[in-house]
Amino acid sequence: LTLFHGRGGAVGRGGGPANRAVLAQPVGSVNCRFKLTEQGEVIFARYGNPILAIRHVESVASATLLQSSPSVEKTNTDMTKKYADMAAKLDVAAHERFLDLLQTDDFTPWFSTVTPLSEIGLLPIGSRPAKRGLGAKSLDDLRTIPWVFSWAQARINLAAWYGLGTACEKFGDLETLRRAYEEWPLFSTFIDNIEMSLAKTDERIARMYLSLGDREDLSDKVLSEMQLTRKWVLQIVDDKWPLQHRHVLGQAIRVRSPYVDALSVIQSLALHKLRNKVDKEELSESQQAEFIYLILCTVSGVAAGLQNTG
Repeated sequence: LTLFHGRGGAVGRGGGPANRAVLAQPVGSVNCRFKLTEQGEVIFARYGNPILAIRHVESVASATLLQSSPSVEKTNTDMTKKYADMAAKLDVAAHERFLDLLQTDDFTPWFSTVTPLSEIGLLPIGSRPAKRGLGAKSLDDLRTIPWVFSWAQARINLAAWYGLGTACEKFGDLETLRRAYEEWPLFSTFIDNIEMSLAKTDERIARMYLSLGDREDLSDKVLSEMQLTRKWVLQIVDDKWPLQHRHVLGQAIRVRSPYVDALSVIQSLALHKLRNKVDKEELSESQQAEFIYLILCTVSGVAAGLQNTG
């Protein structure tokens, strides 16, 4: 039996370094074979340049062979058993926190307001529409990609990390979390991916998007969880700021950030014009169309700059 593993570009959809993901697979699930499909947005980044393509294939192939070796299998087995109780407690607490947000009254229309979800549906991308049916009245109407993509555009990346901070706070044992990070490949990959996702968030810009809605309770939930998750992740990896010890990736994100930030600010200001009823009434249809076009242009730019977005 060969399982077909689909990997999205975003951390919330299985993204992140492919070789680390292979090494973190359960014992016996690889056995020298690993089949995967990669989302369109990452194909160019990983295979557009022959040198990068060779490096990526080599890293996945080597990880597949390593994961199938007796020593790595034994490590994964032992560490999975050792930290199973910790993982179960984190899972329950994070799940409860996540559902608490999603099940808040009128969450879906608020989400549509504070992100460019409606505008993303106008882009000629993807093989399927962003919503099932004519409109997204509930989260069940949304497809996975626009859900993740919209949060990325708002510089929040909620799907990647929401709930982890509360889970760690309830668990409370920092030393055990640090040992698990050092010893358990699955947990270290999990935490490293979340740290990368947090590095691409921006609380100042996130506040601009969240101010599009009139639900301070929901905005406070998102921002407080973002701060709590960042605190715990940095404590676990012993960093003072995200990606402090991952110099190449951290530098790449810092170089791109000023350009992405400018596009994000432009996008949020354009959204304010369209979301504000008074401002929108003062705009002609052609002016509204121009703002929508501006938003769509910035969506493409932000996605290209952030990467790992959909």
